[in-house]
Amino acid sequence: MAILYNILLFTVTILGGLLPILYSRWTDNKMNYLLTFSGAYLLSVTMLHLIPESASDLGFSMGAYMLARFFLQQFLQKFTHGVEHGHAHVGHDHHHIPALSLIVGMAVHAFAEGVPLGATYHDGSTVPALYIAIALHKLPEAMLITSLLIYNKNRKIKVVGLLALFAALSPASSLLTHYFGISIDGFQQILPYIIAMVTGSFLHIGTTIFYESGNKLHAISWKKWALTLSAIALALLTTFIGHDHNAHDHDKVHQHAH
Repeated sequence: MAILYNILLFTVTILGGLLPILYSRWTDNKMNYLLTFSGAYLLSVTMLHLIPESASDLGFSMGAYMLARFFLQQFLQKFTHGVEHGHAHVGHDHHHIPALSLIVGMAVHAFAEGVPLGATYHDGSTVPALYIAIALHKLPEAMLITSLLIYNKNRKIKVVGLLALFAALSPASSLLTHYFGISIDGFQQILPYIIAMVTGSFLHIGTTIFYESGNKLHAISWKKWALTLSAIALALLTTFIGHDHNAHDHDKVHQHAH
C-alpha cells in the first residue's frame, strides 16, 4: 500500500507542476482557494494526528522539538522564499528568485516532509491522512516552483526535469525512513524526535497559509471559510477511517512493515 501511496504522491506533484505549463489561465485567485483548502487540511491533520502521536511517544518533551522546528522554518524561508506556503506570486518584480536557492530550499523541505510518511503510528488512520495532506500541499508547491522557474526564463525541459526531481524527494524520503528504520536500531530511537520537529514545521506552514489567505485585515471571505470548514471536515473524517488503536503496542513511532 505504501508503494501505491508514494506513486500517487509523485503523480499528483507532477500533474500540479505541469498545470501552469498546460493551462495558462490559472490565476492567483484560484491559487489562493487551493492554498486555503490545502493549508487548512494540513493544519487540521497536524493537530488531529501528528501532535497526539508525538505526545504519546515523547510526552512533554515534544513541545521543545516542535518549537525549535517552528522557528527554524522561518529561517528556511530565506531559501524557499515562501513557496511552501504560497507566499511567492509570479509576475511580481521581487520574485526573480535564484533557481539554485529555490531548488535547494524546496529540496530540503520536500525531503523533510516525506519522513513522517515512512513511519507507522499508534492510530492506523494517521498514514492515509498524512498522504492526503502532503499531496494537497504538493499541488500548489509544484505549481509555484514551475511557474517561478519559467518566469525566470529557464528552459521547459530543465523545468520538467527539476519538477520530476522535486516530485521524487518526498516519496524517496518516505521509503528511506522505512528502510533505515528496519535496518538501523538507532534510527528507530530518534525518529519520534524527527517527526516532532516536522510537526512544528507543518504547524508553521499551515498557520501561515491560513492567515495569508485573508486580506490585510486578516478578514476571510465566506468562500474561503467554506473551503476551510470543508478541509476540517475531511480531516475529521480521516480519524474514523482505518482507525486501529490496537495495531501497534510499541512505545515509539517506528517504520512501516511493507
